[in-house]
Amino acid sequence: MKSITTLTDQQLIQLFINGNSESLEELIKRHKDRIFTSIVLLVKDKNLAEDIFQDAFIRIIDTLRTGNYTDEGKFLPWALRIAHNLCVDHFRKVKRSPLVQNNNEDFDIFETINVSEEGIDGKIMKSQSHAKVRQMLDMLPEDQREVIVMRHFANLSFKEISEKTNCSINTALGRMRYGLINLRKMMVEHQVAL
Repeated sequence: MKSITTLTDQQLIQLFINGNSESLEELIKRHKDRIFTSIVLLVKDKNLAEDIFQDAFIRIIDTLRTGNYTDEGKFLPWALRIAHNLCVDHFRKVKRSPLVQNNNEDFDIFETINVSEEGIDGKIMKSQSHAKVRQMLDMLPEDQREVIVMRHFANLSFKEISEKTNCSINTALGRMRYGLINLRKMMVEHQVAL
């Protein structure tokens, strides 16, 4: 039998499915740097990246064990997509408002909400407006939502977004544009003032 390090990803996966845990260790060792780096680039926090990396491999292992992985010879892109989706899920769940840089100053993108900050009523209205915007964001098509989340929540450049989503920069820009147009339409329909 060949040395475990010379086997292909598909051969390692098959060995793991058949009960060989060393093959999984080799698979992780082979791809951990690339997957971890892609997570760090998205979340920009090493500790958070480590947590997401572990979650990604738990999902990968579960999928392999349950036999739901379809062997198309594309293990790394599949694993990177799982990690990427977990990063996007993280940003969706984050309760803080996204920060946008403007002349080296960070400001809350939702600070422009047009409600009175006086008293509890203003805070409640602002909170409800934030929640409505997040709900509308979830109603966008996946590709548009993904670009908006990566741009505003992860602070990625359009070049980074295009690399992560495997599309051209122009496509990423177009998705952002159409996503914002759709958000504006929904804001008018739901009477959310920003």
